[in-house]
Amino acid sequence: MPTTLKGSCRCGAVRFTVASHTPVPYQLCYCSICRKQQGGGGFAINLAADARTLEVSGENRLGLYRAAIEDDEHETCEVSTGERRFCTACGSALWLYDPTWPELVHPFASAIDSELPKAPSRVHLMLKYKASWVEPDIRGNDAAFDLYPEESIEGWHRKRGLWVE
Repeated sequence: MPTTLKGSCRCGAVRFTVASHTPVPYQLCYCSICRKQQGGGGFAINLAADARTLEVSGENRLGLYRAAIEDDEHETCEVSTGERRFCTACGSALWLYDPTWPELVHPFASAIDSELPKAPSRVHLMLKYKASWVEPDIRGNDAAFDLYPEESIEGWHRKRGLWVE
């Protein structure tokens, strides 16, 4: 049985539940989008869940943000397909949904009210884009990547026996 994650914004105007097979908050993203939208420590932690199970109360308070993504090599900018949802009353970042992968929704660990398990190791990603003031706390078993790792969130959980059936 997947873990039911319960989440909310700071003011309580938006609340949600979603089922997750991958509830371990192990992946720290240092990209400027995550960092600026909800990463006070210089990174954000995104989980993965089954989009079909997302139930929301307070939908009338949901805002939508699609980030502009700059391509350093080609000096271009495009709007992301990712739909970042936030509370319009208090500004709390809640989840990311991208129609490119319609089966998934990525709740932000910062919005989860349920107890989450501690990660046995962490993955630091998008370090190429970290802020200059950020000093990542990369520990002995952690992995670090300039961009994205090849291993998926599902793969990471399964490999470590942390996949919740």
